[in-house]
Amino acid sequence: MRIGELSRETGVAVPTIKFYVREGLLPAGRLTSPNQASYDEGHARRLRLIRGLIDVGGLSVATVREVLTAVDAPGGSVHKVLGAAHDAITPVPAGRPEGLPDARRTVAELIRRRGWRAGEDHPAAEAMAVALAAFQDLGQGAFLEEVLDDYAEACERIADADLAYVGRHADVEALVESVVVGTVLGDAVLTALRRLAHVDRSARRFGQWGEGARAVPGPSGEGTEKGGADPS
Repeated sequence: MRIGELSRETGVAVPTIKFYVREGLLPAGRLTSPNQASYDEGHARRLRLIRGLIDVGGLSVATVREVLTAVDAPGGSVHKVLGAAHDAITPVPAGRPEGLPDARRTVAELIRRRGWRAGEDHPAAEAMAVALAAFQDLGQGAFLEEVLDDYAEACERIADADLAYVGRHADVEALVESVVVGTVLGDAVLTALRRLAHVDRSARRFGQWGEGARAVPGPSGEGTEKGGADPS
């Protein structure tokens, strides 16, 4: 296909495609004449991956280049490729609250206690340490002691479900795209689900029917509550 067809198929503008080629993110098309190049489905798959990394993952061009280098590395394991993608989309908060060294030790102990094969220097470990230190600064340390392992256990189940899904993709590019899109958008889904579960559990544990909530019809016509407390 020509570049115009590639643009229509992927929804990426022609100037943007040319920019990706110049930046080394997208392989150049096969020259069919001095002024014409031909592209194939491999280019379309790579373009979708690039757009997923940039538009959904929010990555810079330089970071996308690093991820694609891992994708294209000969003999690279799936774990290594997914790790490169996951590291790239894991933000580390800029703040450095008091108690951060203790929080880092707490994270390291959690990783060891649960037998996770994850490095204590992983970006997610640092992000977690910053959040835990902020909890401590707000006087909520007891909350962490009581629920941290419950959170970890729930996240292990979520990770199993995530990887079972992405593992169905045959090619590495589609697999990496699923990890990026699934992680970024999955975080939003998990947050919303947590809020909904809080509403339900708060109503069951602390409330009475209709207290602090509106009754709305459920799928079977029964009343369900809308709104309610979020204990977090």
